Amino acid sequence: MKPGWADKITNPTQLGGIETAVLDNGAGRGTRIAWINTGTGFRYKVVIDRAMDIADAFYNQYNLAWLNNPGVTPPQPFSHRGTDWLRTFGGGLVTTCGLDHVGGPETDAFGERGLHGQISNIPAAIESIIQPDPVAGKMEMRITGVTNQTQIFGPSLELRRTISGTLGKAAIYIHDEVRNRGNKPAPHMLLYHCNFGWPLVNEGTDIIWEGSCDLHKAADKDKIFREGNNFRKCPAPLDAHNGTGEEVAFINIKADDAGQCVCGLYNETLQIAVTLRFPKKQLPWLTNWQHWGKGEYVTGLEPGTHPPIGQAKARGQNNLIYIEPGESRNYDLAIEVLYQQEKIQDFLQHSTKAN
Repeated sequence: MKPGWADKITNPTQLGGIETAVLDNGAGRGTRIAWINTGTGFRYKVVIDRAMDIADAFYNQYNLAWLNNPGVTPPQPFSHRGTDWLRTFGGGLVTTCGLDHVGGPETDAFGERGLHGQISNIPAAIESIIQPDPVAGKMEMRITGVTNQTQIFGPSLELRRTISGTLGKAAIYIHDEVRNRGNKPAPHMLLYHCNFGWPLVNEGTDIIWEGSCDLHKAADKDKIFREGNNFRKCPAPLDAHNGTGEEVAFINIKADDAGQCVCGLYNETLQIAVTLRFPKKQLPWLTNWQHWGKGEYVTGLEPGTHPPIGQAKARGQNNLIYIEPGESRNYDLAIEVLYQQEKIQDFLQHSTKAN
């Protein structure tokens, strides 16, 4: 950020920072949030009462995230059976799935698990908020909270999340530590359900990732992830996706020489891109969700420890993660808005884009 503000401001919120609030109207009444302003035109809403997930996100006048009809709602701790999760799924830039199950509803000898787990329906306890102080040369800001997914007789998993950023940089950095606070090994799955919507997502927007996935071999014109179809270019709304129409691809995403995976979206008309960056070692899978229903026009890029196959299938494949008592696992996800042409071109040149 250029130092043109030197000797011209008293309150650092003229540049940006973190502002906490409580929603007072509609379905979200009573829900704690934090608006974070990076001072670049990029601002976003952290929902403290939903495990510090991220709802709205804007770059200048452009919305980036897909927002579902309910919007922000209070947590529903007992929405943990069947598809109850969908009733309060507000979409948003980041919805956390897990911490012990990612995928559809299932019941087996190990218990009953609802769609995408419990963590997004549990409030966080704020541990600290560090505001920027540009006059003192401190441009970084961060908010840290702790969310406990726990019950007597276990499992007992703790999510400590820090969301940070720097004034003058259009980026979010999420650092998560998941710790087993119980006394027995705990099954663990985690997925970041990142949901993008109009106008970033529009006809012709490029969906960018590099890796391999299984494609449908049948030439079904209603299938998106099939050979011969350009499934990396966003289409117009599709009648076939009204209601429950959707498609999902599980991608074994490729990492660069530093072990980092990069994916994202590029809207040539708006001349902005949004990128996700994460370590392959931590999050080896990427799920691409495409749901082009009328009025429900969204695509998701979802880094995860597993694709959303569910705890039972992961256990059957012998790749379900177990966290030992006292053990923790760390995860890092960076989301950045690119608006400078040289950075956009560098991203495109180092990524696979459909022709």
